[in-house]
Amino acid sequence: MTGDTRPLAVFDLDGTLADTAHRQHHLERRPRDWDGFFGAAPDDPPLIEGVALCRSAAEECEVVYLTGRPERCRRDTLAWLAAQGLPEGPLHMRRHRDFRPARVTKVEILRRLGAGRAVRMLVDDDALVCDAAEEAGFPVVRARWATPSEALREAQEREGRT
Repeated sequence: MTGDTRPLAVFDLDGTLADTAHRQHHLERRPRDWDGFFGAAPDDPPLIEGVALCRSAAEECEVVYLTGRPERCRRDTLAWLAAQGLPEGPLHMRRHRDFRPARVTKVEILRRLGAGRAVRMLVDDDALVCDAAEEAGFPVVRARWATPSEALREAQEREGRT
């Protein structure tokens, strides 16, 4: 929506809106199979709690999606969001060859978004992202409805891949 002045509700995807459990095995091997991991994303089941919160937030906020998924996954990600009936909104993805930790890249984007609009909430399952966002002054909802994955956490923090 052009000229929208509503506050922003910023949602992570993996572990917040999308259940990645079926593709975790790609990260548990060495070397990690990133193509397999991201290639299986279109088959992610939705996480009902996250989807409900996203739809509810859209009643008062503009929804923005903020993911560590690489830009090459944009088409599949947009199709998945539409298939779940989630609100349309800008999709911010990891730039090519940007392997900084998610807690750095996501807070950087939140600051950019918050420069012109109020950020009502960031909803994310990554504790380090949540901690960094809170430290930067953003309100956070910690998505604790998915089973945490140590392999995914390590990939987000140490390898900057998601």
